[in-house]
Amino acid sequence: MAAPSSAEAQRRPQFGTRFLTDPRQVFQHNAWDNVEWSTEQEEAAQKKVQENSQPLPAEKQEEFDNRANEYWNDFYTIHENRFFKDRHWLFTEFPELAPQQKPPLDAEENLLNGEDVPSTHTETEFPGATASYRILEVGCGVGNTVFPILKTNNDPGLFVYCCDFSSTAVDLVKSNPEYDPSRCHAFVHDMSDTSADYPIPHQSLDVIVLIFVLSALHPQKMQNTINRLARLLKPGGVLLLRDYGRYDMAQLRFKKGRCLSENFYVRGDGTRVYFFTQDELHDLFCNAGLEKVQNMVDRRLQVNRGKQLTMYRVWVQCKYRKVLAPT
Repeated sequence: MAAPSSAEAQRRPQFGTRFLTDPRQVFQHNAWDNVEWSTEQEEAAQKKVQENSQPLPAEKQEEFDNRANEYWNDFYTIHENRFFKDRHWLFTEFPELAPQQKPPLDAEENLLNGEDVPSTHTETEFPGATASYRILEVGCGVGNTVFPILKTNNDPGLFVYCCDFSSTAVDLVKSNPEYDPSRCHAFVHDMSDTSADYPIPHQSLDVIVLIFVLSALHPQKMQNTINRLARLLKPGGVLLLRDYGRYDMAQLRFKKGRCLSENFYVRGDGTRVYFFTQDELHDLFCNAGLEKVQNMVDRRLQVNRGKQLTMYRVWVQCKYRKVLAPT
């Protein structure tokens, strides 16, 4: 399926447009947006989480932490790219990833405007050094965000960086026939390792993308991770996040013996996941010197029409901007 054009992406409405007003119509569509929870439903979710809140022993938790790389490599070895679908909704929710609709400037005008577009220079400093618009996706998996960006955004000044904890995932990105080293640089990186440098200078990125990846970190490592990412953003650059929200269906499905700490769990395959509140994410980003552009909960009712089942999903979507330096 071809990626939508930027014009198509602009026409498609953002989430929050299909509302369930008559419960009898629930199986008429595959999903309903911004579903309000009753007090009873919220209390039932809290009770379900409390039932499975006894954390595993410390030595077991340490094992999952030490072997995290192994578990994620196994995950991608098993699933490769069959498990995932390209995220074309990205351009609706995050238009920052689409072409920026700016008229091209010639080299002289760029220099007058203080933009560094040395088109005649070779990229000797770092990959993408000559680019005018740089995007980094952290936790890229097999490229289901990266490749739609590369296919949809034809901005000649665009350069996309992508990294993942799993070397297996990065190998799959690089082996994809759509991987173009002149427009993209994929590399292995542990975002929680404070001693591991990114191959990008500070204040060089326009956009950082975190899609269902921050939740895989140990909660105690999240603040330092966001602090390091914030330093990579240009003043005015944005960090885009979409991740699991508190009481998402996936959290309520965990059985006893899977809890690592409060709202933090280990799946059957050894990978881990945290479920956020809006306030927790707001504090993480603000403590890193970023200001809020958007912080919203997407409560969605997904429907299996064949089996007549309903599934409540809760995701948090955020945009935070690096504060512009005072003039």
